[in-house]
Formats: sequence, structure tokens, C-alpha cells
Amino acid sequence: MTGSNTKDLDAVATSTVYDRDGEKVGKVEQLFVGDESGLPTWVSVKTGFFGSSASLVPLAGAKHSGDRLDVSVTKQAIKDAPGHDAGKVVTDDEHASLLKHYGLTSETSGWDAYGKHSQDDGHTGSAAGAAGAAGAAGAAGAASGRTDDADLRDEKGTHGTATHDATKHGDGTITRSEERLNVGTQRVEAGTARLRKYVVTEEQSVTVPVTHEEVEVVREPITDAKGVGDVKLGDETAEVTLHEDRVVTDKETVPVERVGLKVNETTEDQTVTDTVRKEKIDTDTGTVGTNTADTSKHQK
Repeated sequence: MTGSNTKDLDAVATSTVYDRDGEKVGKVEQLFVGDESGLPTWVSVKTGFFGSSASLVPLAGAKHSGDRLDVSVTKQAIKDAPGHDAGKVVTDDEHASLLKHYGLTSETSGWDAYGKHSQDDGHTGSAAGAAGAAGAAGAAGAASGRTDDADLRDEKGTHGTATHDATKHGDGTITRSEERLNVGTQRVEAGTARLRKYVVTEEQSVTVPVTHEEVEVVREPITDAKGVGDVKLGDETAEVTLHEDRVVTDKETVPVERVGLKVNETTEDQTVTDTVRKEKIDTDTGTVGTNTADTSKHQK
């Protein structure tokens, strides 16, 4: 960080992170600064709605303008970075994993370690040198006999709650932050509905009218014998064929109904409960007779 931005860590701590392609990553959750340099080295960013895990992003080659913080890594690299529990100290193993993931060392993980600001912003060697010192508290630690991992551990131990000493900026103010619960929805599969067709057998009765022939003996007296012709006396047989209706069954398959599935959406309210953190500020002037009243208590 160069120029006036080095004095405004509050603005960085409340900015929105964008990756090197200009894609939005998320809000800065924590800002980590070097104990000796007082300048930033890492920021933590949450990329989802829920969960306490955050990703640490190196400030090497980063640019800050207004409420926008452009970093030199991709959004996917940030998402794939080793997770860090918010509010906790970064361990030596976590530090080593982060440096390996981003392909950095302690000397190249700081704000201006890539030299982009010293070139893009037109600053002289002295400005770049000051920014380079901000880039790695590990470099200063090595000069005093501490290892790189120990340096980052010291940074996290002091600044693990994303606060910093406002007196280093000379404005006598600090920014109080709090977490706000952002809730969204994600569509997932909740179940499967199926239509299954199968065959059952049942009895069906149908009444059908049937007809049959019956024989009736009809006797007619003969009044004109001559009209009958020759008559012989003897045995004689007369036959008639009788008919009847017999029931015949046949089956055919016909369509009777079309059945389908229709999906309807129903909206209902669901309450989500989670814990959020907020910072509180205590005043300790160490001077008798100084008015230390917190005016925020009287503000609506």
C-alpha cells in the first residue's frame, strides 16, 4: 500500500474484495497487520452465506480505492485456500499451507511485494521501500532472529480480531464492526414423485338378452280332402331345426384416462437462527478528571 492509503486501514477493513479479473469475492472480515510495521499483510474473506470458515487472501500486489480492494489472485484460488476459523489465531501450519497454496514466501506475501504499486502509482524507491517493508513482517522478524512462521503467528495473535491501534494513524479513532446475518436460499432436490402403472383383475357382470326357438304343435282340421292328394297310411316323421342365442365374450383394450404429474410451488416462512459477533469499545485514558463518557449510549 502506498500514498495516503497506508494511513487508512479502517477503509481497507470495511472494503469489498475483487479478484484479479474484477469478479466480486466478498466483504473483508478481518485485516491482519504486522506488529512492527503496522501495515497490512492478509485479509480474511467469507465467500458464502453460512459457516464460520473464511479464506485468507494475500495483499501482495493489491490495490485499494474507495470501498474496493483489488487483489492479485483469482476467486477460485481464494475459495480453494485452506480455511481459517474467524477470530482465531493463525497457526504455523496454517501459515505454511497458505504460503504454499498461493506460491508465496513471507517476503512476498505483503502488500507491495510484487512491486505493482511502485510501478503503477509512480512512487519512488523510498515509497516502494516503505511499502515493501509493510509486505512482510516475516522479513523484519528474520532480522531479529525469529522464523517466518513465528512472525505471522505474532501478527495474528495481536490482530486476530481485525482491530488495530488507531494511534498509528494519528486520527485518534477506531472503527467498530459487527457481523450481520445474511440469509439466502439455495434450490436442492427434496424428493422424487413417480407414476407407476400396474394391472389388477376384477369381475364384471353384464346382462345380455338371449333368444331360443321352441316347438309348438299346431293342429288344423282339413276340410277339403281332395286338396291333400294321395294319402298313405303308415309311419311318418317330420323334423324342424331349432335355434338359440349363445353368449360369446370378447375383450378389447381401449384408452379411458390420461394421468400426469403437475408440480406446484408452495411458499412458507422458515426461521433461521445463527450467532453473530460485534465489537464493543471501552475507554481507558489513564488520566484522572478526563471525561470518558461514551456518547454512543445517548444516541438513538
